[in-house]
Amino acid sequence: MGLGCESTISQFDKVEKLMVNGQNMTTPAVTPVVTPKRGIVKQVLSGDSVIIRGTTGAPPPEKQIVLSKITAPKLARRPGGPSESSTESKDEPWAWEAREFLRKKLVGEEVIFTSEKPPNTNREYGTIYLGKDVSTAENITESLVSEGLVTVRRDNGRQTPELMKLCELEDEAKRQGKGKWGSSPPSDHVRDVKWNIENFRSFVEKNDGKRLKAIIEHVRDGSTIRAFILPDFYYVTLMIAGIRCNGIKLDDQGRPDPYQKVEFAEEARFFVEVRLLQREVDVILYSANNSNNLFGAVLHPRGNIAELLLREGFAKCVDWSLTPLPSDEIHKLRAAEAQAKSERKRIWKDYQARTPQLTGKAKEFTGTVVEVINGDALQLKLPDGSFKKVFLASIRPPREAGRPAQDDEGKPLPRPKGFRPLYDIPWMFEAREYLRKKLIGKKVHVVIDYTQEARDNFPEKVCATITSNGKNVAEALVSKGLATVVRYRQDDDQRSSRYDDLLKAEAKAEKSQLGIHSKKDGGPMRVTEMDAARAKLELDSFKRAHRLDAIVEFVASGARFRLYIPKSNSLATFLLSGINCPRATRPAIGNQPASEGEEYGDEALQFVKEKCLQREVSIQVDTHDKAGNFLGSMWVDNLNLAVELVRAGFAAVNYSGERSTQLKQAEDFAKSQKLRRWKNYVEEVAPEKPVDDDKPVNRKVNYEEVIVTEITNEGTFFVQRIADGPKAEALLSKLRQEFEANPPLPGSYNPKRGDICAAKFSLDDSWYRAKVEKVASGKAQVHYIDYGNRETLPTTCLASLPASYTAEQPFAVEYTLPYVVLPKDEDFKDMALKFFREDSNVPQLYLNVEFKIPGQLPAASLHKDQSGTTDIIKGLIVEGLLLLPVIKSRRQDKLLEEYRAAQDEAKKAHLNIWEYGDITEDDAKEFGLGK
Repeated sequence: MGLGCESTISQFDKVEKLMVNGQNMTTPAVTPVVTPKRGIVKQVLSGDSVIIRGTTGAPPPEKQIVLSKITAPKLARRPGGPSESSTESKDEPWAWEAREFLRKKLVGEEVIFTSEKPPNTNREYGTIYLGKDVSTAENITESLVSEGLVTVRRDNGRQTPELMKLCELEDEAKRQGKGKWGSSPPSDHVRDVKWNIENFRSFVEKNDGKRLKAIIEHVRDGSTIRAFILPDFYYVTLMIAGIRCNGIKLDDQGRPDPYQKVEFAEEARFFVEVRLLQREVDVILYSANNSNNLFGAVLHPRGNIAELLLREGFAKCVDWSLTPLPSDEIHKLRAAEAQAKSERKRIWKDYQARTPQLTGKAKEFTGTVVEVINGDALQLKLPDGSFKKVFLASIRPPREAGRPAQDDEGKPLPRPKGFRPLYDIPWMFEAREYLRKKLIGKKVHVVIDYTQEARDNFPEKVCATITSNGKNVAEALVSKGLATVVRYRQDDDQRSSRYDDLLKAEAKAEKSQLGIHSKKDGGPMRVTEMDAARAKLELDSFKRAHRLDAIVEFVASGARFRLYIPKSNSLATFLLSGINCPRATRPAIGNQPASEGEEYGDEALQFVKEKCLQREVSIQVDTHDKAGNFLGSMWVDNLNLAVELVRAGFAAVNYSGERSTQLKQAEDFAKSQKLRRWKNYVEEVAPEKPVDDDKPVNRKVNYEEVIVTEITNEGTFFVQRIADGPKAEALLSKLRQEFEANPPLPGSYNPKRGDICAAKFSLDDSWYRAKVEKVASGKAQVHYIDYGNRETLPTTCLASLPASYTAEQPFAVEYTLPYVVLPKDEDFKDMALKFFREDSNVPQLYLNVEFKIPGQLPAASLHKDQSGTTDIIKGLIVEGLLLLPVIKSRRQDKLLEEYRAAQDEAKKAHLNIWEYGDITEDDAKEFGLGK
């Protein structure tokens, strides 16, 4: 029999009758006839003793049969065995071979046997036949004698044909030198049995992950067995890892107590016995407990017994015992248990699932992370535009140490005034930061595991397993020691579908003493609130820094933010200067009533949230107000947030931003497209001007010979003056020679944002001067200051720049395009940049600075010669690839007029962005208006 098979042999005959001449007799005749019976061999006790069982009853009836007329060598006796007086003994030579001969031949096989019980003894003696019919079946006693494994008892008096045949077989075995009659030393056939192991933990470590051969000797209960581990004959008690069956109650003598039966305990033991007892199996050891019990897996050629026990409802998964197992094995065991639960088998007959069965999009979906809430929840934007808050299943974020969460009545205790969980609870900020850096703006896959009901003034919580790029987010957080795993009751199935992986990750974090498992107690972050006095002190240093790194912690409206500034370890309120943005709706807080928002206020708030909430930004501080709020500009991914708000029609330029060309161009674009607040905008008609004032003014022309080294995706470009070329080459050549003579040690330099350093360009492996713009996860984004291009490199490719090379100003200078902007359509924008790069990819160009605005990049035109007729920008306008916004001015310069004429030419030809007409007019004839 193997795993998964059921016995089909009939029960032993309960009444044995003697038959003489076809008549039933109540007294024995002169020569009694013994009726053969059938059964299945359960166990081989020694070379001449077996246990045979039937298949019906609970449990099935069993008989121990001692083979007649032979004596087998005695096996070693375990110390402390069935009798308290049992002492350790050794095998007699060939005892193990005789036992194994029978085990391999008989265990699990259907046999025919005869038996009789002599007077004054409790043993039954008989003969066993392997086969379907006595006349053709193999006589096991004769096979043992033929192999020379047992001795025939010749002095039992009466000589019968059966005894005479056995004697002949024994004599033949002696002549052939078989078995114990051979010439090999008897000591070679005695086992060295290790009944005890001195150090169980070292034994497990030595054999960790190995498949060890073993023979199951005893089944104590469904999940506990005793076995010989081969070939060294270690006798061990092995508890099957990951599961637990109902145990069997024992009496004072260590035998099953018939008066204290546990449901399904006997059935589980029988289930294992018929499949594993005295079978050859593979054993994998995983751990040992303090009671010197080993935990491991028992693998039969037909499968894992633990998985089968779970599937049939004989066992339950045990969380702590599952942890050492490989993840794929854990998932199989959990799936087997889930199947038994769903079918309500045996111990699960009364099982009722607490978790509602979800299907489809309610169970599994994708979303984009827009916010990380503390260390265990994410705010997701779903594909349909809605938002959903989801908690990471089965984990708990860092908690405040030394303070009870509830009072004596079990009610939540209020937090102290001014308490900030993110900064005041140790490791909470680190947990939030880990998730923020990994997930903000990224798509994740969500599988809902359970819903936690509302209680104690806490709302309902949707708990799920969330994966990013195939990695379990909760598991990664726990493995860093930034969260703990919730412990459940054994029958509580409201848990993560990857719960066992979480336990394994927590065990590794504890072993490595990471995060909250560290022996050093983490303290709260000392974060300073930026008030008016502190803002006044910090203003000068913030302005000198030009740009500061910050993290957007909260968005109050489209132009008002709460920032964490790492440089000063402070929290500050920051307002965008130069624009007026509508106020968003404000909920009621404390004694302050709720207030309605202005038109487009809530939309502006959501627009900004999706762009910058919990993202790393750069700010430039201009000043502060009386309340200590800073005012200035903010960049997200190198995009000016104020310009984006104005361009989208959410905000208008105020008096302080009128000098900004970017803001004015963005506002003109929004007006021309009549976006949002400009939906009803009507452009004012300028009064007629005197003829003299309408003449273009002469622009100043001062051409410089340059080479374009980089063009950004925003349309700005970097140039290097040809006159400075030899100087730049000499400087960099000297730097490389110095690094070749004294190579920097990789990893010795710790880059910080704003540093001027040396960077090894990936395409030619040469060193250049660069500015560090961003550092994260062992990589740095650098800007090559002498050429203008950017690149992300491992920090090991950066080195400290010698002081003698920092004094020289950057050789690359950045300019913006005069008067024009890139198309809003991404395809046309890419096309414009492509042709701009192609047209400027020449050894020499002539640059003329057209105008300068304080605080902004200078605007310059590029020409292929000094005639003024080969303006590259004008050529792109003529091709319909650049857009000239409406620019109001009493006096227009000559270049602007040329650009307008070029744009009109492109419009008439319907080139590229003008393919469907004037995109700056809503009353164009193409839309049926203006006729």
